[in-house]
Amino acid sequence: MFETIKNAWSIKELRHKILFTLLILLITRIGMGTITVPYVNPEAVGLIFNSTGNQFFGYLNLLSGGAFQSMTLFAMSITPYINASIIVQLLTIAIPALEKMVKEGGEEGRKKQAALTRYVTVIIGLIQGFAYFMAIRNMEVTLNDGSVIKVLEDPNVWKAFAIIASFVAGSAIIMWLGEQITTYGIGNGISMILFVGIISRIPSVAISLYANVAAGTLNIFVLAAVLIAFLAVVVFIVFVSDAERRIPTQYAKRVVGRKIYGGQSSHIPLKVNMTGVMPVIFASSIVSLPSIIYSFMGKTPSGFGNKFTGIGDALVSWLSSPSPVYVVLYFVMIIGFAFFYAYTQFNPIEVANNLKNQGGSIPGYRPGKPTADFINRVLKKVTVIGAIFLGIIAVLPIIVSVFSSSLSGIALGGTTVLIVVGVALDTVKALEAQLIMRHHKGFLE
Repeated sequence: MFETIKNAWSIKELRHKILFTLLILLITRIGMGTITVPYVNPEAVGLIFNSTGNQFFGYLNLLSGGAFQSMTLFAMSITPYINASIIVQLLTIAIPALEKMVKEGGEEGRKKQAALTRYVTVIIGLIQGFAYFMAIRNMEVTLNDGSVIKVLEDPNVWKAFAIIASFVAGSAIIMWLGEQITTYGIGNGISMILFVGIISRIPSVAISLYANVAAGTLNIFVLAAVLIAFLAVVVFIVFVSDAERRIPTQYAKRVVGRKIYGGQSSHIPLKVNMTGVMPVIFASSIVSLPSIIYSFMGKTPSGFGNKFTGIGDALVSWLSSPSPVYVVLYFVMIIGFAFFYAYTQFNPIEVANNLKNQGGSIPGYRPGKPTADFINRVLKKVTVIGAIFLGIIAVLPIIVSVFSSSLSGIALGGTTVLIVVGVALDTVKALEAQLIMRHHKGFLE
């Protein structure tokens, strides 16, 4: 990896792309850490988040690089864009007209899809910004001396408009910055911003662990064991991310004029973890949704609502980390979403038809339905392995945090490690591809 970065830095064009990417990432960090949303008291928000320990809030704060807790301009980070991308992709599969537009429209079709994603991002940003405003509207924290500090003093329509507009504007700006990295930088802009947001939280986590060791609440040998396990998990993630199941294919010979085409052997690669970290993100969002809604509701209204306060508290406790019910649901949902995304990205029937049309076949299986059935069986087996891998990586840190309160900060470690390692591998592959393109001997010279 370091050799790839060194070689890329030696090329002037790639060096400019790297510097441009670093400049954009610096701008995002400034927006995440310094420009606060008007009328909001960020100190009160920080005290409330630290006291509640809501895992989903911590997850959003981690993805935004601490901007969510500080209530800065980029508090929503790129989550509206990610959700919009997922929705547009699912709509493209579900609506034949959109699928035809993307597949047959070429570059113009992809531009229309990107524009649709931007519009959906703004809509989701408005909804999410309104939810954030409703969440902080009634938030308050009581200090040790009995004084009460409100997150938002005297909320009104103008303050609501200013706060929601700031959230949406920040989300739109960070989406635009990500697209600039993709177009003029080293590529994969949205993932790079997500990567930097997570990496920026490492110093605070390290300081927290050091404070726990110094206070005696965390044993130094336990910390060493955790660090060794962390390195082992990184190695394991890299290994599984590169692992693939190759289905051998054979192409028949065809004579076109005086030339002979085909007759060679190839393979269909099936990645063990072809879905990436998306199943983990979706499962975490859904399983935490009841507690998030309960938190957004604020105080339970008097009268009829008080009869269900006990039921609501019990439900939230069951569906909050590290409850056994939460862990089981989290694991099951990861497996379910892994299968869903695998089959949306890889259609065995379509692959079998394309193979048949190109004069290819899988040795031992007839073209058509038998080939599709075989690919489907292999895809199921590979997806099971990848889904279990994602589930273990995501759930294991939560289970470890149960045994030590000082290790509670690593409960989100599995998801973030998957994101960081995945983005790092994709970035290095992108640099290697550009290096190969610029050193290719042939018609490019």
